[in-house]
Amino acid sequence: MIAPARRRCDGSYTSAISIEPSAYARLREIADRLPQMPGIGRVEIADGEIVMMMSPVRRHELAVLRLTRQLNAQLEQTHPGMVAFAGADLEDAGLGRLRRPDIMVFPEEALEAADPPALTPHEVLLVVEIVAKSSPANDHENKVADYSAMGIPHYLLVDPRDGTGIVHSLPGYSRRTPFVFGDMVEVGPWRLDTGGLSTYAS
Repeated sequence: MIAPARRRCDGSYTSAISIEPSAYARLREIADRLPQMPGIGRVEIADGEIVMMMSPVRRHELAVLRLTRQLNAQLEQTHPGMVAFAGADLEDAGLGRLRRPDIMVFPEEALEAADPPALTPHEVLLVVEIVAKSSPANDHENKVADYSAMGIPHYLLVDPRDGTGIVHSLPGYSRRTPFVFGDMVEVGPWRLDTGGLSTYAS
């Protein structure tokens, strides 16, 4: 059984999650065997269920491209050997979670395996999610709790629905810094220009 995440009075998140390893292993095996289907961009596991995510729209992918480009330009100086990459899985079997963030910062050598396994939380410095039109609560609530429970140092949430965002930082993601598109945003040691991001309506 998986208990829901709760927000503490200080704004931080905690997850009282209990899931049998065998149950998660069965879900993982099923997810790995699912065929590729048109319109399905990725498969995640959360709350004891397999979640099939719709393929993202072009404005979503443009935000991913522009943020990834900025991060990689700075990582050469701040964290040599690390890369900002879109398209890798993040797994915490203990929490019963398989996520596919829009962008993650992690060691480039993790991609060298012929069949790279999912990344584990201790490898990841930053996750970025671009809020989808169809499931905003997933990024604003569920993933805030998940990434906090995983101990990911920074979670950058970008919302093209209204041109806003939030930088979440440890401990417990109690540090929340809101911004609007056009701001220069500090995320850990990195500075990101959000002036090139567009809303879905623009």
